Amino acid sequence: MASHRKPRQRPLSRGTVRTAATLALAGAATATAFEGTSQADPQPTPSQVKTEVDRLYEEAEETAERYNGAKEKADEAQRALDGLRDETARKTDRLNTARRALGSLAAGQYRSGGLGPAMQLALAADPQEYLDRASFLTRTGDRNAAEISEVRRRLDEVGQLKDQAAGRVADLRAREGELAEYKTAALGKLATAKQLLAKLTAEERAAYEARSAGAAPAGPQAAAPPAPSDGSRAARAVAFAYGAIGKPYIWGATGPGSFDCSGLTQAAWRSAGVSLPRTTYTQINAGQRVSRDQLAPGDLVFFYSGVTHVGLYIGNGQMIHAPHPGSTVRVAPVDSMPWAGASRPA
Repeated sequence: MASHRKPRQRPLSRGTVRTAATLALAGAATATAFEGTSQADPQPTPSQVKTEVDRLYEEAEETAERYNGAKEKADEAQRALDGLRDETARKTDRLNTARRALGSLAAGQYRSGGLGPAMQLALAADPQEYLDRASFLTRTGDRNAAEISEVRRRLDEVGQLKDQAAGRVADLRAREGELAEYKTAALGKLATAKQLLAKLTAEERAAYEARSAGAAPAGPQAAAPPAPSDGSRAARAVAFAYGAIGKPYIWGATGPGSFDCSGLTQAAWRSAGVSLPRTTYTQINAGQRVSRDQLAPGDLVFFYSGVTHVGLYIGNGQMIHAPHPGSTVRVAPVDSMPWAGASRPA
């Protein structure tokens, strides 16, 4: 007869008890961790905000200079494309003139009862294909051959120009893609910086702005040396920069109402009759390199390891520069940012 007694329960061993306790503690810890993550993240300190905003501004300015470089190349591609299109239009007009002359010759052949090569070319649906097949072009001294040869040359010229234009279009589209990427990246960093700055009090933001721009306590122009007035190109560039003080920094701007950093230096030297490239990393190689102890008014001074910021030296350890979005063109010490080098435009 089968037994109906309940089986005996085995007592928990000490190891099993320890394992159960460990699991219980782990579960409690996990629950606490999940509770912690549900709470709001701690607010960053003003110092942390300033450090992060500095980083974002530096990265945004680096991206802005890449944008400026791509924009310069896109503008060059557009100008080249416009030139090719103009030249294509002119040579197409000349081609049409040559074909009309050939048509007149063909009409004369028709009236005389012949259907010579000129007539065949004038009536061909694809003149280029006919020209490729025309063996008589190897003969010289024949008027028909000379007329047809002229049309062929014009067709070849127009075809080459159209091929070149297609290449420029492809280059322009690639540059436009780069521009969009750089702009999106830079504006995203600037938006993040703006959100972080909003976490600061008005006093903290004012202190940050003064520190980041390198402004002297008594005002941005308090320690500025007088502008040189010797009539030199450097003096004219410095005078232009003085005249730009107070104008806003606008991303990608080259004046006259607003500037970014390299846009300001380019415009200043352009006013003195000197053409500088658009970006910081090309401007540094546009003139003679000078050491820090050889600086003279008008020299370009560069900052950060990636050469992403530039100002115009005005003497006494001071420069005029466009610091960053939300600021204005102002005077600041050259030692307010990490030094990268200097150059003197020719």
